Amino acid sequence: ESAPARAPGAARAPSARFHSPRRASYLVRRAPCRDPRPSLRVPGAIAEPEVAEADAETSESAGSSADAGASGSPGGFSPAPSGGTAIKKRAKKKRKTVLSEAARKEKLEMDSDFCRMVRRYDPEAIRQEALQTPFALAARGAKVFSTFGRLFARKEAMMTLDAADGGTRYAEAFKDALTSLGPLFVKLGQNLANRPDLVEEDLMEELTRLQDRVPPFPTGEAFDIIREDAGVEIKQVFATITPEPVAAASIGQVYKATLVESLGGNEVAVKILRPGTRPQVILDLFILRAAAETFFDDFARTNLGCPATLLVDEFAEKLLEELDFTQEALNLRDFKRNFADDNAVQIPGVYQNLSSKRVLVMDWQPGVRCTAEGAFESPEARRIFLQNGVESGLRQLLDFGLFHGDPHPGNVLALPSGDIAYVDFGNVAEISRANQESLIDAVVHVMNKDYDALAVCLSDLGFLEAGSDVRPVAEGLAEVWGTDTLSAIASNGNFSFRGLTKEFNKLLFMYPIRVPERFSLVIRALLTQENICLTLDPSFNFLNAAFPYVARRLLTDPDPNLRARLFKVVIVKGKFEWSRLRELVQMAEAGASGGVKVPVRVALDLVADTTKMLATDGDTRSMLLGGLRAVPLRMHVAEACSLAVMILGMTVGKWWRASAPGRALRKWWVNTAYALRRAFAARVKSDLPNADKTGPDAGFAVA
Repeated sequence: ESAPARAPGAARAPSARFHSPRRASYLVRRAPCRDPRPSLRVPGAIAEPEVAEADAETSESAGSSADAGASGSPGGFSPAPSGGTAIKKRAKKKRKTVLSEAARKEKLEMDSDFCRMVRRYDPEAIRQEALQTPFALAARGAKVFSTFGRLFARKEAMMTLDAADGGTRYAEAFKDALTSLGPLFVKLGQNLANRPDLVEEDLMEELTRLQDRVPPFPTGEAFDIIREDAGVEIKQVFATITPEPVAAASIGQVYKATLVESLGGNEVAVKILRPGTRPQVILDLFILRAAAETFFDDFARTNLGCPATLLVDEFAEKLLEELDFTQEALNLRDFKRNFADDNAVQIPGVYQNLSSKRVLVMDWQPGVRCTAEGAFESPEARRIFLQNGVESGLRQLLDFGLFHGDPHPGNVLALPSGDIAYVDFGNVAEISRANQESLIDAVVHVMNKDYDALAVCLSDLGFLEAGSDVRPVAEGLAEVWGTDTLSAIASNGNFSFRGLTKEFNKLLFMYPIRVPERFSLVIRALLTQENICLTLDPSFNFLNAAFPYVARRLLTDPDPNLRARLFKVVIVKGKFEWSRLRELVQMAEAGASGGVKVPVRVALDLVADTTKMLATDGDTRSMLLGGLRAVPLRMHVAEACSLAVMILGMTVGKWWRASAPGRALRKWWVNTAYALRRAFAARVKSDLPNADKTGPDAGFAVA
């Protein structure tokens, strides 16, 4: 039975998070999978995940229940605990809390280890495989080095011309060179477009235009791959299939087909890996790693605090995942399961029994490119699509920890009603629960202007080398993200992630900061989504769309550690700060283009969620009450009244500006002021010749 329809902004119960064991085994310990490719009884159905992500708290509570059952009487009645028993239970609870916190810290340390990563590929194996074809390796190396040699020989001349006329000759030539070298270098360019720690801003901007479009390979070769991997003739699997691909890229191409009736008869998309891609990528990885170690290692160690080979290894790991369609099938399955409760987000079903490392069969996903003209049936449908896009992106990041790493307009499809559909799950990344909490901590530290704690948080997330001195970085953060800067970014009525990251990028060449691969994908996903929103609606405000979801997320999350972070914004050093609450309201007002655009229903739901949280969460309630007690009652009354007056003024001001009399009065005032300035300018201009004729002293007489 399908889930009921949901209006944008409505709350959802936190859903289970599913991840492929191959991808997340170093984040959460899981039992091994018995069958990595289970056969599906119903074509297009979702295979049940091997092991769902399990929280330590669940295991602990289960253990506690078992202990209670074992110690209880046969009839199920448990006598009231004695004093000694109560002490033992409190000690046991405290011990569990310590163990849980230790496990969380251990997981965070594993995620943030600056110069060590859990590799899912072996560089030594790549080296040995590349050296097995020495002539091909030599030929490929000659082509790569000659291409970049010609580029760097002309670099100085092109940059001189660019400096003279503001052109982008070098950036365009660099992009063309990457495109000419094939799949790995195309992906490298797309990666560098989100790495401000490695390339300069003008080159990053040009690389964002890098297109992964190449001519398709022959259909005969594609059909041969299907036959080889399926072990049967094509007509035994597909009743019909297009003679030419409907889409082609550097890694593979897609055909539209219909399954035979015995397999369900559904329309499907068949994605086929381009022949020869993996052997060429293996050679290119060997060349890239050797070049990085030879020419780039000193720069990386000095400016980023890690060896250059680590950067290549991070990039190679994600690229090799994209070349394995079995992994993409698992990604599809996990995403489908995660969004099973949301009819507004569509994910194609995957046929794992028909897929292999080189062939991926999935349901044909209806929809059009989200930026295409006429994609929506009405402006309201477009608004719903934007809201669905923001909320689905935030769910991926904050709910599931598993997110689409490349949500460009070609991979984000729109349906006329405003529903959203995602395709192409080769580039998928994840963030652990500990990293999610650290990200929220970083936001809280920015709002609290606690840049020392923010620098420590960046170190925890892997942006800084472990043990490095964070004080200079904290000073730099205070300079680029100070009060004036953040206010300027929000005060124009259009908060911009690009503006925020642009300020942060100033630090990357001043301090040994690097952007971990998973967070470069987060930045890329957020910036791409923001660009889509602004393309569809230039007045769209990301914060305005995200506010209801984020607030409800913090208030309703089952993890008390996450909920407590909400109050850290307004409770600073054990004291409730009314000025901080006032600043939050003012930031929300500025970021929402002149008014807090929160529907009354959502506001009432937030109040209800807050009340429920305070009633059930003793730690959060104690923190709030302690902060309130630290402030005199008289000040509470005065500040609450002042805040109410401010919110009332915002509401009335918003209503007045939107009303017909308000617009008319504003128009009259603008026209009157313009007329007065014009009259004054004309008077001054007419008096200037007289002043020149009568000498210098006449100027004082006129004045």
